[in-house]
Amino acid sequence: MGIMSFIRSQLIEIVEWLDDTNHTLVWRFPDDDHEIKNGAQLVCRQGQAAVLVSEGVMADVFGPGTHTLSTENVPVLSTLRGWKHGFESPYKVEIYFINLRQYLDQKWGTSNPVLIRDPEFAVGNRPGRIRIRAFGNYNFRVADPGLFFKEIVGTNSCVTTDDIERFLKSRLVSSFTQAASKSELSVMDMAGHYDLLADAVRDDIGDDFGAIGISLTSMIIENISLPKEIEEAIDAAAAQSARGVDNTMGWEAMQGMRDMARNSHKGGSAGEVMGAGMGMGMGMGMGNMMGQMMGAASPQQGAPPQGYPPPQQAAPPAPAAAAPGTLQDKLVKLKGAFDVGLLTQEEYDAKKGQILADF
Repeated sequence: MGIMSFIRSQLIEIVEWLDDTNHTLVWRFPDDDHEIKNGAQLVCRQGQAAVLVSEGVMADVFGPGTHTLSTENVPVLSTLRGWKHGFESPYKVEIYFINLRQYLDQKWGTSNPVLIRDPEFAVGNRPGRIRIRAFGNYNFRVADPGLFFKEIVGTNSCVTTDDIERFLKSRLVSSFTQAASKSELSVMDMAGHYDLLADAVRDDIGDDFGAIGISLTSMIIENISLPKEIEEAIDAAAAQSARGVDNTMGWEAMQGMRDMARNSHKGGSAGEVMGAGMGMGMGMGMGNMMGQMMGAASPQQGAPPQGYPPPQQAAPPAPAAAAPGTLQDKLVKLKGAFDVGLLTQEEYDAKKGQILADF
């Protein structure tokens, strides 16, 4: 074998890339100081593009298919290199393969709670504010390989999704925050409008992603969560509403009495149970008093204006109340505790039998 035959055997004739990863965006073909033969075949598979660089200048971008690398097909090479040895001479260039397929199920989420206005949590004239967290996933692809190469790749031999993940996530979170704030939706209603928020995010960041050659193909909001204290308060309000109770302070007092009654079976003293009953009565009394004050402060529609003389009529007699400490009083209180769910049927029957036996 002559020296020229040996040199020709060392020249690269087929340039291709078989990617078996799910995170590689750009990969530079390794030449190992081998020169590419003039007329070599460049194979770009479906979902790939190839960028050819000569002497630091991007010469051309090739799409899917088989391409012949020669001065006839790539005129820039002839201008850059001069081709002193004729068209059959080898030349050395850099070839970068770029994946054009979609990268699926990329995760995003708020690292810190986001503060937004919420009309449902307004108090008086003060606007409501609440902190939320959100997370989901997104899909993206390289839409302009030439622009992506110029803006992101540079001289890197390999670019993965991890290299641009921080930029993409931070831009998504920033856009989501703006979309959630501008929507004027309550967090109670956001679950039914995830698609609208996601569309607003895509529209907002389209130009930023396009500036580096990337296209956001899908944006999904999986969940929006509230602080633990707010979630517990909402659950407690739902339980109170389900039982038909509209006195919050009385409800909390009755909950405390129920807990004390349950603890009394585990060694709690009678004084603790009595104290819980007094707390329930005080809570219900304060709740009723506050309700009356609020009713007096905001008259109902159709009521006579202030200063209008009320009709002279006798107030209806108040119903006779059972004397405290009597059998009737104890039974009434016991029945009231059972009706609001503080006692089970078995506990109610046992307490009732005990009262009657003591009598």
